[in-house]
Amino acid sequence: MRRFYVFGFLVLVCFDTFGQICFKLTANHAMPPEANLAWVVRVLSSPWVYCAIACYIGAFLTWMTLLEHAPIGPAFAASHLEVVSVLAFSVVLFGERIGWPQFTGSALIIAGIVCLAISETDAEPAAPH
Repeated sequence: MRRFYVFGFLVLVCFDTFGQICFKLTANHAMPPEANLAWVVRVLSSPWVYCAIACYIGAFLTWMTLLEHAPIGPAFAASHLEVVSVLAFSVVLFGERIGWPQFTGSALIIAGIVCLAISETDAEPAAPH
């Protein structure tokens, strides 16, 4: 079951991360942002917007499957790993800079996930012999 969780959360993070990157690429494609039909057409003409929608559907289905089996505390926390992965990919793909607030926030997210995972492991009843 542990492999199921690891694989499931890896898939979820990949869907979420790629979805966010696709939204950023869509926004770049549709520049400049305007409140008119031409901007909507630019958004809808970007293939990245459809990739983003597909990723969010995949993430939703993955999340629903995980919630059927995973403990809710660590599952909810682990679902926020995408914040850290999107930050990392933004540096590599878009040349964005990470400051101390982002680094600290990322470390706190990871520490929170680890703490919840440890507490959930400690709370599991021992298997009967």
